[in-house]
Amino acid sequence: MHAAVIAATGLFTPAERVTNAELVEAFNAFVEIHNVRHADAIAAGEMEALAPSSVEFIEKASGIKSRYVMNRSGVVDPEVMHPLIPERSNDELSVMAEIGVAAAKDAIARWGKDASQIDAVVCAASNMQRAYPAMAIEIQQALGIEGFGFDMNVACSSATFGIKTAADYIATGSARAVLVVNPEITSGHLNFCDRDSHFIFGDVATAVIVERADQATGGWDILGTRLKTVFSNNIRNNFGFLNRTAPGSEGAADKLFVQEGRKVFREVVPMVAEMIVAHAADLGIDPTALKRLWLHQANINMNDLIGRRVLGRDPTPEENVIILDEFANTSSAGSIIAFHRAHEDFTSGETGLICSFGAGYSAGTVFVRRR
Repeated sequence: MHAAVIAATGLFTPAERVTNAELVEAFNAFVEIHNVRHADAIAAGEMEALAPSSVEFIEKASGIKSRYVMNRSGVVDPEVMHPLIPERSNDELSVMAEIGVAAAKDAIARWGKDASQIDAVVCAASNMQRAYPAMAIEIQQALGIEGFGFDMNVACSSATFGIKTAADYIATGSARAVLVVNPEITSGHLNFCDRDSHFIFGDVATAVIVERADQATGGWDILGTRLKTVFSNNIRNNFGFLNRTAPGSEGAADKLFVQEGRKVFREVVPMVAEMIVAHAADLGIDPTALKRLWLHQANINMNDLIGRRVLGRDPTPEENVIILDEFANTSSAGSIIAFHRAHEDFTSGETGLICSFGAGYSAGTVFVRRR
């Protein structure tokens, strides 16, 4: 059995950005248009009038202040209210693979080794562009990597599930190094016409290289990984073949992202906090002594409460990294962005936790120690 390390990470950030103020302006204009167009139905009680959003509502509910998107023109157009991403020919690199390759190249450059030393590619993400061929295989070809690749979808926990899978391949000798890529074009699955969720997501791509410890220079020892799933309908996205086969369902709200936010908060926070504490105990780690938590970036209130339960006190901003104010919820990529952006101050022997959680429910913990 071989020990595994996180050898490098990479990040791709789209060039376009939308602030809360811009998003609210577009949403409220859409609301006004909608309510005028359906005034008779609203007056007759056949339809409810839509309520406007506000910057204050968004920031209090989530902590989000802006997000990066692949296309902003459609998102901020009240007559469109979705990103405009042209379809490419089958002979072109797909948009999801393109941003995955960009993040992977960043990780490979930081790794300082050639891509030929990678034996497997895992594309672990929530919002897949297509069913097949796998984006992982497309990314593999674009980077000139031999071996194998496959896609994995465990919603917002996909990155930690991917790291666990990569560490297992390393442990059994199936691979020397594994590239885990998390391209998330979440804006394509977001209902920008829904007041309760129109602000939640942003687009991004991250990458993680997991390598055999005896071949790695520096990096982070993976001390332990753990996965957990519990079925729940409180976060759901039914986008798929039912969009075509279920008559009249094309515009159904649940064909995009939907959630019962309050239920998710009440159920996920204790599940994740207990999982972290139990996993730390099994590894002989004192959770209150962790230098840093790199948690999934869905909601600042969730992260604050999980941080308090794990550390036994109010965490400082340095201990509980928050990047969702800039990036919003980037699904599987959030905890990896936090790790990527806030780890350089660690010294040898210091310990932290990468943790993601989301629909499923699903959760993954990865305890790491600076080498």
